[in-house]
Amino acid sequence: MDLIIETLTKNAFVTALAITGLVMLFSQVLSKYLTNNKLQASAIAITLGLVAAYFAGLYTGGEKGISDIAIFSGFALLGGSMLRDLAISSTAFEVDVKEIKKAGKIGIVALILGCVIPFVVGAGVAWSLGYKDAVSMTTIGAGAMTYIVGPITGTAIGASSDVIALSIAIGLIKAVFFMIATPLLARFMYLKSPRSAMIFGGLVGTTSGVAAGLAGTDVRLVPYGALVATFYTGLGALLGPSIFFLTLNAFFG
Repeated sequence: MDLIIETLTKNAFVTALAITGLVMLFSQVLSKYLTNNKLQASAIAITLGLVAAYFAGLYTGGEKGISDIAIFSGFALLGGSMLRDLAISSTAFEVDVKEIKKAGKIGIVALILGCVIPFVVGAGVAWSLGYKDAVSMTTIGAGAMTYIVGPITGTAIGASSDVIALSIAIGLIKAVFFMIATPLLARFMYLKSPRSAMIFGGLVGTTSGVAAGLAGTDVRLVPYGALVATFYTGLGALLGPSIFFLTLNAFFG
C-alpha cells in the first residue's frame, strides 16, 4: 500500500487526471440515474470538486484545497491558471464567425452592462462594509466583475493586500455561483443558442464561471460564451484602473 501511495504521489499530475476521470464517470452515473439527465454531469462534478476542496482545506489548514494533500498535489497544476487559460482559449477554434455576427449590437450592450452593473454593485457593497475610499471601492468593485480584474485593478491603483484579497473572494463567489446555477437556470434564461450564450458571456463575464456553467448546460455553447467572456476580462482590466477609478475618485477621493 505504501508503495502504491508513493508511486501515485511521485506521479501526482497523472494521479490528478485519473481521479478527474473517475469523478466524471461517477458524475455521469449520478446524472443519469439520480436526476434523469436533468442536471448535467459536469455540473455535478464541479460541485463534488468544490466540496472536496473545502473539506481538504479544513483538514490541512492550507490555502490550495485538495492539492495541499501530497498525493493530490497534481491538482495544483491541473487546476492552475496555465491549463485553465489554455483550455478556455482553445474553445475559440470551435467558434463559427457567422454566429458571432448574429450577436450584433445586443452583444456589445451585454458586454458593457456586464462590466458596469457588477462594478457598481461591488463598489456599493464595499462602501456599505466601511471601505469608503476610492481605491478600495474600485478594487472590490472590479473583483465583482471577475477575480482576475480585481487584483489587476488593485495592484495598479495601490490597494492594500487585504482589499485585493476581498476582491478575489467576491470574484470567486460569483464564478462558483454561475458554475452551479447556470445549468439549473438555463431554461429560465432561454440559454439555447450561440447568440444567447454570447449575451450570457457578456453579462456574466467571469470566464471560468461562464465556461463551466455552459459546459453543464450544453457543451456546444461553451466556445461562444467563453469567447465573449474573455473580451470581458480584457475590457474590465482596462476600465478598472482608469475610467472606473477616476469616476469614483471624483466622488469619494
